[in-house]
Amino acid sequence: MSEDIYTVILAAGSYIPSRRVSNADFLQSEFFEEYGKPYDPSRIGTIVKKFEAITDIVERRHVDDDLVTSDMATHAAQKALANSGMDRESLDYIIFAHNFGDLRADNRRSDFVPSLAARVKQNLEIHNPSCVAYDLPFGCAGWLLGVIQADYYIRSGDAKRALVIGAETLSRVSDPHDRDSMLYSDGAGCVILEARSSEEPVGVLAHATRSDTLEHASLMWMGRSFNPDFNGDALFLKMHGRKLYEYAVTKVPELVRENLDKAGVGLGEVDKILMHQANAKMNGAILKRLFSLEGDGDVPAGIMPMTISCLGNSSVATLPTLLDLILEGGLDGQTLESGDLVVLTAVGAGMNISSMVYRWP
Repeated sequence: MSEDIYTVILAAGSYIPSRRVSNADFLQSEFFEEYGKPYDPSRIGTIVKKFEAITDIVERRHVDDDLVTSDMATHAAQKALANSGMDRESLDYIIFAHNFGDLRADNRRSDFVPSLAARVKQNLEIHNPSCVAYDLPFGCAGWLLGVIQADYYIRSGDAKRALVIGAETLSRVSDPHDRDSMLYSDGAGCVILEARSSEEPVGVLAHATRSDTLEHASLMWMGRSFNPDFNGDALFLKMHGRKLYEYAVTKVPELVRENLDKAGVGLGEVDKILMHQANAKMNGAILKRLFSLEGDGDVPAGIMPMTISCLGNSSVATLPTLLDLILEGGLDGQTLESGDLVVLTAVGAGMNISSMVYRWP
Protein backbone atom coordinates (compact mmCIF):
# COMPACT_ATOMS: atom_id res chain seq x y z
CA MET A 1 0.00 0.00 0.00
CA SER A 2 1.37 3.42 -0.97
CA GLU A 3 1.71 6.25 1.50
CA ASP A 4 -0.12 9.57 1.22
CA ILE A 5 0.67 12.95 2.77
CA TYR A 6 -1.55 14.07 5.65
CA THR A 7 -1.58 17.12 7.90
CA VAL A 8 -1.14 16.33 11.59
CA ILE A 9 -0.86 18.38 14.76
CA LEU A 10 2.71 18.30 16.02
CA ALA A 11 2.18 20.46 19.12
CA ALA A 12 -0.17 22.98 20.71
CA GLY A 13 0.24 25.99 22.96
CA SER A 14 -1.91 28.58 24.71
CA TYR A 15 -1.75 31.71 26.80
CA ILE A 16 -4.44 32.19 29.44
CA PRO A 17 -4.34 35.63 31.11
CA SER A 18 -3.93 35.56 34.87
CA ARG A 19 -6.55 38.23 35.63
CA ARG A 20 -9.80 36.56 36.71
CA VAL A 21 -13.05 38.50 36.33
CA SER A 22 -15.97 36.91 38.18
CA ASN A 23 -19.68 37.46 37.59
CA ALA A 24 -19.79 39.32 40.90
CA ASP A 25 -17.59 41.99 39.31
CA PHE A 26 -20.56 42.98 37.13
CA LEU A 27 -23.03 43.53 39.95
CA GLN A 28 -22.31 47.27 40.03
CA SER A 29 -22.59 47.66 36.25
CA GLU A 30 -24.95 50.13 34.61
CA PHE A 31 -26.49 48.05 31.81
CA PHE A 32 -28.79 49.30 29.07
CA GLU A 33 -31.40 47.17 27.27
CA GLU A 34 -30.63 48.94 24.03
CA TYR A 35 -29.55 52.41 22.99
CA GLY A 36 -30.68 54.81 25.69
CA LYS A 37 -32.87 52.42 27.74
CA PRO A 38 -31.20 51.65 31.09
CA TYR A 39 -32.08 48.64 33.20
CA ASP A 40 -33.45 49.26 36.67
CA PRO A 41 -30.37 48.96 38.96
CA SER A 42 -32.33 46.58 41.20
CA ARG A 43 -32.46 44.09 38.30
CA ILE A 44 -28.70 43.81 37.73
CA GLY A 45 -28.32 40.94 40.20
CA THR A 46 -31.07 38.98 38.43
CA ILE A 47 -29.51 39.70 35.04
CA VAL A 48 -26.14 38.36 36.21
CA LYS A 49 -27.76 35.20 37.67
CA LYS A 50 -29.73 34.52 34.48
CA PHE A 51 -26.60 35.09 32.42
CA GLU A 52 -24.72 32.44 34.40
CA ALA A 53 -27.61 29.98 34.15
CA ILE A 54 -27.73 30.32 30.35
CA THR A 55 -24.04 30.52 29.49
CA ASP A 56 -22.43 28.52 32.35
CA ILE A 57 -19.84 31.29 32.60
CA VAL A 58 -18.73 31.85 36.19
CA GLU A 59 -15.57 33.80 35.40
CA ARG A 60 -13.53 34.91 32.43
CA ARG A 61 -9.95 36.08 31.87
CA HIS A 62 -8.90 39.60 30.90
CA VAL A 63 -5.41 40.47 29.74
CA ASP A 64 -3.11 42.72 31.76
CA ASP A 65 -2.86 46.34 30.64
CA ASP A 66 0.72 45.99 29.43
CA LEU A 67 -0.07 43.25 26.89
CA VAL A 68 -1.74 43.23 23.47
CA THR A 69 -3.04 40.45 21.25
CA SER A 70 0.27 39.76 19.49
CA ASP A 71 2.02 39.49 22.89
CA MET A 72 -0.38 36.76 24.02
CA ALA A 73 0.05 35.03 20.66
CA THR A 74 3.83 35.11 21.03
CA HIS A 75 3.61 33.44 24.45
CA ALA A 76 1.34 30.72 23.05
CA ALA A 77 3.65 30.17 20.06
CA GLN A 78 6.71 29.92 22.28
CA LYS A 79 4.96 27.23 24.31
CA ALA A 80 3.99 25.28 21.19
CA LEU A 81 7.53 25.50 19.82
CA ALA A 82 8.94 24.25 23.13
CA ASN A 83 6.44 21.38 23.14
CA SER A 84 7.35 20.45 19.56
CA GLY A 85 11.13 20.41 19.96
CA MET A 86 11.43 21.63 16.37
CA ASP A 87 13.63 24.33 14.85
CA ARG A 88 11.46 27.42 14.47
CA GLU A 89 13.35 28.30 11.28
CA SER A 90 11.70 25.27 9.64
CA LEU A 91 8.26 26.92 9.73
CA ASP A 92 6.89 27.65 6.26
CA TYR A 93 3.82 29.63 7.34
CA ILE A 94 2.56 31.63 10.29
CA ILE A 95 -1.19 32.19 9.98
CA PHE A 96 -2.71 34.46 12.62
CA ALA A 97 -6.49 34.50 13.02
CA HIS A 98 -7.90 37.54 14.84
CA ASN A 99 -10.51 40.20 14.17
CA PHE A 100 -9.43 43.41 15.91
CA GLY A 101 -5.66 43.68 15.62
CA ASP A 102 -3.60 44.87 18.57
CA LEU A 103 -5.64 47.00 20.96
CA ARG A 104 -3.74 48.86 23.67
CA ALA A 105 -5.35 49.44 27.05
CA ASP A 106 -4.77 53.20 26.66
CA ASN A 107 -5.81 53.41 22.98
CA ARG A 108 -8.38 50.88 21.88
CA ARG A 109 -8.14 51.52 18.16
CA SER A 110 -7.36 48.53 15.95
CA ASP A 111 -3.70 48.38 14.94
CA PHE A 112 -3.04 46.07 11.97
CA VAL A 113 0.24 47.45 10.59
CA PRO A 114 2.47 45.55 10.47
CA SER A 115 0.35 42.41 10.48
CA LEU A 116 0.10 40.59 13.78
CA ALA A 117 1.60 37.51 12.14
CA ALA A 118 4.63 39.60 11.17
CA ARG A 119 4.93 40.84 14.76
CA VAL A 120 4.87 37.30 16.10
CA LYS A 121 7.48 36.19 13.57
CA GLN A 122 9.67 39.11 14.66
CA ASN A 123 9.09 38.33 18.35
CA LEU A 124 10.09 34.71 17.74
CA GLU A 125 13.27 35.97 15.99
CA ILE A 126 12.68 33.82 12.92
CA HIS A 127 15.15 34.78 10.19
CA ASN A 128 13.85 32.53 7.38
CA PRO A 129 12.35 34.84 4.68
CA SER A 130 10.51 31.85 3.18
CA CYS A 131 8.39 31.64 6.32
CA VAL A 132 5.30 33.52 5.11
CA ALA A 133 3.37 35.37 7.82
CA TYR A 134 -0.14 36.71 7.29
CA ASP A 135 -3.36 37.53 9.16
CA LEU A 136 -6.79 36.00 8.75
CA PRO A 137 -10.01 37.76 9.87
CA PHE A 138 -12.96 35.33 9.68
CA GLY A 139 -14.92 35.84 12.88
CA CYS A 140 -14.72 33.18 15.58
CA ALA A 141 -14.28 30.52 12.88
CA GLY A 142 -10.97 32.06 11.78
CA TRP A 143 -8.50 29.85 13.61
CA LEU A 144 -10.08 26.71 12.18
CA LEU A 145 -10.08 28.24 8.69
CA GLY A 146 -6.37 28.93 9.19
CA VAL A 147 -5.84 25.23 9.91
CA ILE A 148 -7.81 24.41 6.75
CA GLN A 149 -5.64 26.74 4.69
CA ALA A 150 -2.48 25.23 6.17
CA ASP A 151 -3.78 21.77 5.27
CA TYR A 152 -4.06 22.86 1.63
CA TYR A 153 -0.49 24.19 1.68
CA ILE A 154 0.87 21.01 3.24
CA ARG A 155 -0.98 18.50 1.07
CA SER A 156 -0.03 20.43 -2.08
CA GLY A 157 3.65 20.15 -1.18
CA ASP A 158 4.00 23.92 -0.73
CA ALA A 159 4.77 23.56 2.98
CA LYS A 160 5.95 21.04 5.52
CA ARG A 161 5.16 22.96 8.71
CA ALA A 162 2.82 25.77 9.69
CA LEU A 163 2.01 27.65 12.88
CA VAL A 164 -1.67 28.61 13.14
CA ILE A 165 -2.61 31.07 15.89
CA GLY A 166 -5.91 32.36 17.23
CA ALA A 167 -5.84 35.27 19.69
CA GLU A 168 -8.13 38.10 20.74
CA THR A 169 -8.63 40.78 23.39
CA LEU A 170 -12.42 40.97 23.40
CA SER A 171 -12.41 42.76 26.75
CA ARG A 172 -11.24 45.86 24.87
CA VAL A 173 -14.06 45.83 22.32
CA SER A 174 -16.92 45.00 24.70
CA ASP A 175 -19.35 47.73 25.75
CA PRO A 176 -19.34 48.02 29.57
CA HIS A 177 -23.02 49.06 29.34
CA ASP A 178 -24.10 46.00 27.34
CA ARG A 179 -24.83 42.81 29.29
CA ASP A 180 -23.25 40.84 26.42
CA SER A 181 -19.91 42.15 27.73
CA MET A 182 -20.10 39.39 30.35
CA LEU A 183 -19.55 36.83 27.57
CA TYR A 184 -16.20 38.06 26.38
CA SER A 185 -12.69 37.18 27.43
CA ASP A 186 -9.10 37.29 26.22
CA GLY A 187 -6.55 34.65 25.33
CA ALA A 188 -4.41 32.98 22.70
CA GLY A 189 -3.97 29.45 21.41
CA CYS A 190 -2.11 27.81 18.55
CA VAL A 191 -1.02 24.59 16.91
CA ILE A 192 1.97 23.58 14.85
CA LEU A 193 0.99 21.44 11.87
CA GLU A 194 3.32 19.25 9.84
CA ALA A 195 3.25 16.88 6.89
CA ARG A 196 3.25 13.16 7.65
CA SER A 197 3.39 10.18 5.29
CA SER A 198 1.01 7.38 6.21
CA GLU A 199 -0.61 4.36 4.61
CA GLU A 200 -3.68 4.86 6.81
CA PRO A 201 -5.66 8.13 6.87
CA VAL A 202 -4.54 10.24 9.85
CA GLY A 203 -4.70 13.87 10.88
CA VAL A 204 -6.98 16.08 8.80
CA LEU A 205 -9.44 13.85 6.95
CA ALA A 206 -11.86 16.45 5.59
CA HIS A 207 -13.14 19.95 6.17
CA ALA A 208 -16.04 22.19 5.22
CA THR A 209 -16.72 25.92 5.42
CA ARG A 210 -19.64 28.20 4.66
CA SER A 211 -20.38 31.95 4.69
CA ASP A 212 -23.99 33.11 4.95
CA THR A 213 -23.73 36.81 4.27
CA LEU A 214 -26.87 37.71 2.34
CA GLU A 215 -29.25 37.60 5.30
CA HIS A 216 -26.88 37.10 8.22
CA ALA A 217 -23.82 39.35 7.75
CA SER A 218 -25.17 41.92 10.21
CA LEU A 219 -25.94 39.60 13.10
CA MET A 220 -22.72 40.92 14.63
CA TRP A 221 -21.42 44.42 14.05
CA MET A 222 -19.47 47.28 15.60
CA GLY A 223 -21.59 50.02 17.15
CA ARG A 224 -21.69 52.83 19.70
CA SER A 225 -22.16 52.20 23.41
CA PHE A 226 -25.71 51.55 24.60
CA ASN A 227 -25.11 54.39 27.05
CA PRO A 228 -25.87 57.63 25.17
CA ASP A 229 -23.72 59.53 27.66
CA PHE A 230 -20.66 57.35 27.07
CA ASN A 231 -17.60 59.54 26.79
CA GLY A 232 -15.86 59.06 23.46
CA ASP A 233 -16.52 57.76 19.97
CA ALA A 234 -15.37 54.15 20.47
CA LEU A 235 -17.16 51.33 18.67
CA PHE A 236 -17.98 48.09 20.47
CA LEU A 237 -18.88 44.55 19.46
CA LYS A 238 -22.67 44.14 19.17
CA MET A 239 -24.88 41.20 18.25
CA HIS A 240 -28.47 40.11 17.69
CA GLY A 241 -28.22 37.28 20.20
CA ARG A 242 -31.50 35.47 19.52
CA LYS A 243 -31.07 35.48 15.73
CA LEU A 244 -27.44 34.40 16.06
CA TYR A 245 -28.53 31.52 18.30
CA GLU A 246 -31.15 30.39 15.79
CA TYR A 247 -28.66 30.58 12.92
CA ALA A 248 -25.99 28.58 14.75
CA VAL A 249 -28.34 25.86 16.01
CA THR A 250 -29.64 25.35 12.46
CA LYS A 251 -26.54 25.74 10.29
CA VAL A 252 -23.68 24.30 12.37
CA PRO A 253 -25.16 20.77 12.57
CA GLU A 254 -25.83 20.86 8.82
CA LEU A 255 -22.22 21.73 8.04
CA VAL A 256 -20.84 19.13 10.45
CA ARG A 257 -23.00 16.47 8.77
CA GLU A 258 -21.66 17.58 5.38
CA ASN A 259 -18.13 17.39 6.76
CA LEU A 260 -18.63 13.87 8.15
CA ASP A 261 -20.00 12.74 4.78
CA LYS A 262 -16.92 14.14 3.03
CA ALA A 263 -14.70 12.24 5.46
CA GLY A 264 -16.69 9.05 4.92
CA VAL A 265 -17.41 8.51 8.62
CA GLY A 266 -20.55 8.43 10.73
CA LEU A 267 -21.43 10.49 13.77
CA GLY A 268 -21.44 7.31 15.85
CA GLU A 269 -17.71 6.91 15.20
CA VAL A 270 -16.85 10.34 16.63
CA ASP A 271 -15.00 10.31 19.98
CA LYS A 272 -14.81 14.05 20.66
CA ILE A 273 -16.51 17.19 19.38
CA LEU A 274 -14.45 20.31 20.06
CA MET A 275 -16.72 23.32 19.55
CA HIS A 276 -16.05 27.03 19.78
CA GLN A 277 -16.92 28.05 23.34
CA ALA A 278 -19.49 30.76 22.70
CA ASN A 279 -22.41 29.98 24.98
CA ALA A 280 -23.08 26.73 26.84
CA LYS A 281 -26.81 26.71 26.09
CA MET A 282 -26.19 27.29 22.38
CA ASN A 283 -23.46 24.66 22.20
CA GLY A 284 -25.72 22.15 23.92
CA ALA A 285 -28.55 22.89 21.49
CA ILE A 286 -26.20 22.52 18.50
CA LEU A 287 -24.99 19.18 19.82
CA LYS A 288 -28.52 17.92 20.49
CA ARG A 289 -29.70 18.86 17.01
CA LEU A 290 -26.64 17.26 15.42
CA PHE A 291 -27.40 13.95 17.11
CA SER A 292 -31.11 14.26 16.29
CA LEU A 293 -30.19 14.39 12.59
CA GLU A 294 -28.69 10.93 12.92
CA GLY A 295 -30.08 8.34 15.32
CA ASP A 296 -32.27 8.84 18.36
CA GLY A 297 -30.72 12.09 19.50
CA ASP A 298 -28.95 10.67 22.56
CA VAL A 299 -25.72 12.59 23.13
CA PRO A 300 -22.82 10.52 24.55
CA ALA A 301 -21.59 11.77 27.92
CA GLY A 302 -18.32 13.68 27.83
CA ILE A 303 -18.16 13.97 24.04
CA MET A 304 -17.98 17.80 24.11
CA PRO A 305 -15.33 19.17 26.52
CA MET A 306 -16.06 22.71 27.71
CA THR A 307 -13.94 25.53 29.10
CA ILE A 308 -16.47 28.35 28.91
CA SER A 309 -17.38 28.23 32.62
CA CYS A 310 -13.92 29.39 33.68
CA LEU A 311 -12.50 31.03 30.53
CA GLY A 312 -15.49 32.66 28.84
CA ASN A 313 -15.65 33.32 25.10
CA SER A 314 -12.26 34.31 23.70
CA SER A 315 -13.35 34.03 20.04
CA VAL A 316 -10.66 32.46 17.82
CA ALA A 317 -8.62 31.47 20.88
CA THR A 318 -11.19 29.10 22.38
CA LEU A 319 -10.62 26.05 20.18
CA PRO A 320 -6.79 25.95 20.24
CA THR A 321 -6.81 26.76 23.96
CA LEU A 322 -9.26 23.90 24.59
CA LEU A 323 -7.07 21.56 22.54
CA ASP A 324 -3.92 22.55 24.41
CA LEU A 325 -5.59 22.07 27.80
CA ILE A 326 -6.71 18.56 26.81
CA LEU A 327 -3.25 17.62 25.55
CA GLU A 328 -1.53 18.80 28.71
CA GLY A 329 -4.05 17.10 31.01
CA GLY A 330 -5.68 20.33 32.10
CA LEU A 331 -9.29 19.10 31.78
CA ASP A 332 -10.41 16.35 34.13
CA GLY A 333 -11.41 13.15 32.38
CA GLN A 334 -10.56 14.48 28.91
CA THR A 335 -7.84 12.87 26.80
CA LEU A 336 -7.06 12.27 23.15
CA GLU A 337 -5.74 8.84 22.21
CA SER A 338 -4.30 7.45 19.02
CA GLY A 339 -7.11 6.56 16.64
CA ASP A 340 -9.65 8.94 18.19
CA LEU A 341 -11.92 10.62 15.69
CA VAL A 342 -12.40 14.31 16.48
CA VAL A 343 -14.74 16.91 15.00
CA LEU A 344 -13.75 20.58 15.39
CA THR A 345 -16.22 23.32 14.54
CA ALA A 346 -16.72 27.05 15.09
CA VAL A 347 -19.26 29.69 14.13
CA GLY A 348 -18.84 33.44 14.19
CA ALA A 349 -19.33 36.87 12.68
CA GLY A 350 -19.92 36.93 8.98
CA MET A 351 -21.79 34.65 9.50
CA ASN A 352 -19.08 32.04 8.98
CA ILE A 353 -18.78 28.40 10.00
CA SER A 354 -15.78 26.08 9.77
CA SER A 355 -15.67 22.35 10.47
CA MET A 356 -12.95 19.71 10.34
CA VAL A 357 -12.76 15.95 10.89
CA TYR A 358 -9.45 14.82 12.37
CA ARG A 359 -8.07 11.34 13.17
CA TRP A 360 -5.64 11.47 16.07
CA PRO A 361 -2.37 9.80 14.91
